[in-house]
Amino acid sequence: MTGNFPFKATLLGTGCPVVSQRRYGAGTLIECAGKCFLVDIGSGVTQRLVQAGSNGARIDALLLTHLHSDHLVDLYQFIISAWHQNRDRPQVIYGPPGTQAFIDAQMNAWKAERTLRIEFEKRSSTAAFNIEVIEFEDSHDIMFDSDARVSAVRVEHPPVEPAFGYAFEAADRKLVLSGDTRPCDALVKAAKDADVLVHEVFAHSPGDPALVTGGRTAETMAAVESYHTTADEVGRVARDANVRCLVLNHIVPPDADEKQLIASVRRHYSGPVIVGEDLMSLDLVTGHFSQHQVHFSI
Repeated sequence: MTGNFPFKATLLGTGCPVVSQRRYGAGTLIECAGKCFLVDIGSGVTQRLVQAGSNGARIDALLLTHLHSDHLVDLYQFIISAWHQNRDRPQVIYGPPGTQAFIDAQMNAWKAERTLRIEFEKRSSTAAFNIEVIEFEDSHDIMFDSDARVSAVRVEHPPVEPAFGYAFEAADRKLVLSGDTRPCDALVKAAKDADVLVHEVFAHSPGDPALVTGGRTAETMAAVESYHTTADEVGRVARDANVRCLVLNHIVPPDADEKQLIASVRRHYSGPVIVGEDLMSLDLVTGHFSQHQVHFSI
């Protein structure tokens, strides 16, 4: 696949359900084949989107990985702010079964307030409040043409089913986002020979005494670990998929020791490893990474 369009990813939120001032909720902006895709809309992602130089009016499609709150809690803020940003077209949202019902509930919860705003503010368009929802249950193509391919990849995050990662291919490059998942063959297959794999990571063992506090028992942490991927396992996934570069994302906990994360990954994967940060950008065409004036190359 070829094309003269930019192919760029920006990590808007690299955190998890644990509140962090450094790492906001899950969200990634993908500019690909002349279109803007937003993957997930976690806490603070609407603000990060503006910090990244974009906004809700520019997004062509929102792609949800699954219906966990840390991946969609900013949804209504995204919808209403896009209206304030003069969006003059419907929102397009892809997600698993249940997405339509969730959006309907959100729109209904804010209906009275929204109606009052519309009637009083008298803006030129309300098209931003028209939501087109496309639900799917298994891996399939979101977009496929001569310039790019965008695919949903069913991953394993039980008991949340289905859950998805996403693969983006353009300009002879491939980027894969894992979404939330435990190690699974489908993701390894989708990420085969990818230029960049952005993968979630669970940093601690279930018996870590630093985490088994405040109601988080060893049993709790074992349950959480069971549907995520440890740093050691992420290294195996990257190795088996033969990816050119690995970016760690959705970091649990958000203050995990970065040196230890990389050391664990290195047991199995020898390629470049980058611990993702909010607002880090990845240019797939040039292989250039930047974040707060810190630059990397692959």
